Amino acid sequence: MSTGLMLDFMMQAPIGWEWLIIIAVIVVVFFGVKKIPELARSFGKATAEYEKARIEAKKELQQLKTQQGGVGREKLESIADSLGIDYTNKNDDELRAAIELELNKSKQ
Repeated sequence: MSTGLMLDFMMQAPIGWEWLIIIAVIVVVFFGVKKIPELARSFGKATAEYEKARIEAKKELQQLKTQQGGVGREKLESIADSLGIDYTNKNDDELRAAIELELNKSKQ
């Protein structure tokens, strides 16, 4: 599907409550009524694990900052990896800034 056709479809797609009802019906058809609570629990656990990892990474970064006045590259890469940040073309300062930005963005 080309970008123009996709954009036209998105502009004509229902929005609001109608859209939510359509999604709910599709989920029920695909997964069945008995699977929905299990899927919701799995989603909740995944969200909790993400938050736990984010908080742990933030604490670890703060602890390392206070101990050494800075963080080693390997530790920065580990923290960035746990937060889903691409660190391949970033120096240490850019990586620290990206980590701080991600942590602050997740807070809100």
